[in-house]
Amino acid sequence: MVIAWNVKLKTTKTTGDTGKRGSRKGLRHDLLVKSTGSRLPVMEPVVRRKTISHPSVKINDVALRLAAAESRIAELKSALHEADQYAVLDPLTGALNRRGMNDAFAREVARARRNGQPFTLALIDLDDFKHVNDRHGHAVGDAALVHLTRIISETLRPTDLCGRWGGEEFVVVMPGADRLFAKRALARVQTAVAAQAVVSTSVTLAFSAGVVLGQSNESLEHMVVRADRALYRAKAAGKRRIFRG
Repeated sequence: MVIAWNVKLKTTKTTGDTGKRGSRKGLRHDLLVKSTGSRLPVMEPVVRRKTISHPSVKINDVALRLAAAESRIAELKSALHEADQYAVLDPLTGALNRRGMNDAFAREVARARRNGQPFTLALIDLDDFKHVNDRHGHAVGDAALVHLTRIISETLRPTDLCGRWGGEEFVVVMPGADRLFAKRALARVQTAVAAQAVVSTSVTLAFSAGVVLGQSNESLEHMVVRADRALYRAKAAGKRRIFRG
């Protein structure tokens, strides 16, 4: 508690004495004359209370601000992660897009090479997909692409990669697999696709595929070119076939 002194000066108007001072109006202080004969102004104490913040209040405020900042940072990280995911995924099917496939191919193939394991690539193309679009509409065509992606994901191993290369073409990369293993795995996908109609329709699908074995330091694009040649031969042979290149 801080104590200050407030000084009150009692004043009265006067016309003054005769002479120079008497000609002016002024103010004079009435002073309290004590028994000692000294003249003191009338003084009254004024109490001013100083507010002191409790330390715990400030600590709690800082803690709340810190928690809010951490929550915001977590939200931004989540949004960034979600944006990164959308950047590498095909928006229709949820399969990897070309960028995502390039990144995943480089990572998985490097691991297979370090471990001395083979890896294969398959290029899949839906047979008569234009007929599906023309007869049933593009909405059913889109549903067919989603349907194929789901069956590939459910049938193949979790380590296998599936990406939409463009249109009705899909690329599948199988680390640690040779061409025979890959061909058998794709045959299982063919069987599942033929047995299951596209959701909410009676449409069934079929596809052809070309399968190639990865070579030393071969790029994704070069493997796709070789697989495309094998795919072309599968189509020419009557479709619904899997050819090795």
